[in-house]
Amino acid sequence: MKTSKTISKIYGKALLVGVVTAFASSMVMAETIKIGVGHQSMCTDTYTAGIIVKELGLLEKHLPKTGKYEDVDYEIKWSDYSSGGPITNQMMANKLNFGVMGDYPLIVNGAKFQETKSLRTKYVAGTGYNLKGSGNAVVVPVASDVYSFAQLKGKDVSVPVGSAAWGMLLKAMQDADIKPSEYSLKNQSPAVGAANIATGKIDAHADFCPWSEIMEFRGTGRKVYDGSETGIPYLHGVVVREDFSDKYPEVVTAFVKAVYEAGEWVKKDPMEAVTKLEGWTGVEKEVLYIYFSKGGHLTLDPTIKPEFVDALKFNHGVLKREKAIPPLDFDEWITEDFIEAAYKELGIDHDAEKKILVDPAVANASLPNEIWHSREGVSSYTSLNEFLTAVNGFNATGAKLNSTYVYDEETGLKLFGKVAFFIVTDEGAVATFMRKAEAEAYAAKVKGIVLEFADTLVKVASIMDGIDDPAKVAAR
Repeated sequence: MKTSKTISKIYGKALLVGVVTAFASSMVMAETIKIGVGHQSMCTDTYTAGIIVKELGLLEKHLPKTGKYEDVDYEIKWSDYSSGGPITNQMMANKLNFGVMGDYPLIVNGAKFQETKSLRTKYVAGTGYNLKGSGNAVVVPVASDVYSFAQLKGKDVSVPVGSAAWGMLLKAMQDADIKPSEYSLKNQSPAVGAANIATGKIDAHADFCPWSEIMEFRGTGRKVYDGSETGIPYLHGVVVREDFSDKYPEVVTAFVKAVYEAGEWVKKDPMEAVTKLEGWTGVEKEVLYIYFSKGGHLTLDPTIKPEFVDALKFNHGVLKREKAIPPLDFDEWITEDFIEAAYKELGIDHDAEKKILVDPAVANASLPNEIWHSREGVSSYTSLNEFLTAVNGFNATGAKLNSTYVYDEETGLKLFGKVAFFIVTDEGAVATFMRKAEAEAYAAKVKGIVLEFADTLVKVASIMDGIDDPAKVAAR
């Protein structure tokens, strides 16, 4: 007969074996899914799939936690890059699963992967776009005598090679019939290029959003070419390694849901968004406002529209002519499976949103001009005359103005007031333009004069006061 002591000993051993077995089983069952995301905290059009998702924890919010993911641990790593090219390199090395980048880098990404025997990426969602093509630009030092793109022939031009701005620059040079031998192309990162513009060490620098506006806001650079002149939509998007999306499709769907929610967060309160983003990225909120405010450069939308596929195909042709980029099978590369699944889970009509296209020339036609007062915030003004009179009033009191915003007559794009070209007629009618050539053509048509911001303020004040000599107004 077994004693109670023996029974306890046997029971104890059995219990220990059970615990060890259960623990070992749980160790075998547990899986850690590593998610590597390459993003760009200094590229505004990647924010809704990058820095916003990261800082608000939106990916963690949407990651699957049931079914085969019930016992999964997630390990998310965010890697910040200055442009899209290095993200593709890290994806090919299997160090990143997701990449967020602009149109030309996206094309290079898909083509490079398809060039291999087995590796592939999928283009699964957009982040934002500008239908006019604005976002990239070519900037010269403020003291430069260059005012047109054609004047860049024979000049030293820098750009982050492989970036969206690089693609735009190549197309612009092709359109202007400026051959590669007729200018010097230098590979410079955004920060280096902007610094060289500020010190006059480079004739021109091409870059993506928001670098041209950073230079304009800081008073170091002036645009001579805007991406809207290409006539091709400007967009960014998300690519994912196919081996990852095949294994964890629900995770990719969760990522797209996070992108959508990030865009909705910005739209809900742009002022809060740009204030927080300034802290997260170091980009001035006044610069970010020109992208994310109502009427701003970016339309935040993850859907993959036919017009954008056409634009990407066109851009591939630009690179093919210039750099012999590998072929890209767009039908194999682009998939809407994940965005459709994400929208369905969120209860959103994907097909309806996919049909919406925002044209700044139409959407911004009746939007007011704005003054950002350092203490009182943003005020709106229906007419340019009202806007200019208000600026003069603030200046007379010594008030500090963070920034001013107007709209380009031609494209509807939002501009800093201080960099716009103003046309003023003798009767006091005012119009604003982004490009000097268009401003001069309009001025000739309406018998007006082209003025910069400071001179416009003086001119309008003289007209309002009935003074013929603006110098008398300036002297008061």
